[in-house]
Amino acid sequence: MPERVRGASISLYAFCRLADDTIDGGGVAKAEALARLAARLDQAYAGRPHHHPADRAFADVVAQFAIPRTLPEALLEGFAWDAEGRRYATLAALEGYAARVAGSVGAMMTLIMGARGEAALARACDLGIAMQLTNIARDVGEDARAGRCYLPLELLDKAGVDIERWLAAPAFDARIASVVQCLLDAAEALYARAAPGIAALPLDCRVAIHAARLLYAEIGHRVLRPGFDPIARRTVVPGKRRAVLLGRAFAELFARRRPADGPALPAAAFLVEAAAALALAAPSPTTPGLRPDRQMIWVFDLIERLARAEEASGPVVIG
Repeated sequence: MPERVRGASISLYAFCRLADDTIDGGGVAKAEALARLAARLDQAYAGRPHHHPADRAFADVVAQFAIPRTLPEALLEGFAWDAEGRRYATLAALEGYAARVAGSVGAMMTLIMGARGEAALARACDLGIAMQLTNIARDVGEDARAGRCYLPLELLDKAGVDIERWLAAPAFDARIASVVQCLLDAAEALYARAAPGIAALPLDCRVAIHAARLLYAEIGHRVLRPGFDPIARRTVVPGKRRAVLLGRAFAELFARRRPADGPALPAAAFLVEAAAALALAAPSPTTPGLRPDRQMIWVFDLIERLARAEEASGPVVIG
C-alpha cells in the first residue's frame, strides 16, 4: 500500500487481528471475550479508546476516515457466529457470514483508500466475500479436524455427505470435491465482479488490491488440482508464481475496464448502505502516493526478495 494509507491500513489490521486473537485464545470464555470487544468498540467510537495501542490507533482511523460503526460491528458479529459454531444451510447464508468477516474489512479498506462511492464499496465487498470463500475451500481439512464445517449443508446433502460422519473422519473424495468446487465457482464469479472496482480506487492503491485479488484467486485454482488432497495438505502458491502474479498486477494497472456499477450482493447490502451514508463525512485523501515508475521498482524488488526467500526456505505460504 502507498505510504499515505499504510499506517491506517496497519492500524485496521492490528485491531482485526487483536479481535480475532481475543476470541480464539487467552482462556477467556468466548461470550465474555465478545462482550469485552463490544465494550472496547464503544470506547473507540466514543473517542476514549482502551489503553491498548491497537485500540488507540483504531479509534484514530475510524474518526479520520469516517468509518461507520456498522462495519466493525459486522466483523464482531461474524466472530460471534464463529464462537457459537454456527453452520450455514445455503450458499447465500454462507455469503452472509463472509460479508461480516471479510466484506466488512474490504469496505473499511476502501474508505481508508479514499474511494467512497457505492459501486466501489460494493465491489470491495464482492472481493472480500470471494476471498473468504476461497479461504473456506482451502481450509476445509483444517476446519474439519477442529470439528468445524463451513460448507453449505444444502450442498453437502445434495452430494450425499452425512456431515457428522464426515467430521468424525474427514477424507477427500468426489463428493467433497463437488461441494468445494461450488464454493470456488461462486468465488470466481465474485472475483470477476470485483475487478472493475479496482479501477475506481486511487491509482496508487490499485496494484496492491489487484495483486491480492490475483493471489487469492490463484489459491482457488490450485485447491482442486489433479492429484492434490486439500484435506491432508494446505494449498500454497509458490513464490515464483506469486512473483508472476505481482508483475501481472502492475502490467494491468492501466487496463481499461467496464464501469464498477451494479448493486452489492444482498448479503453485503447493509455494509454498502452504511458506508455510503457517510460518504461526505471525510474528504478523499489527496496526498500523492507512489508514482507508477516507483511502483514498478517496488514490484520488481519484491519479486527478487520473494525469489531469494523461496531459495532459502522453500515455497512461501499464503496465510
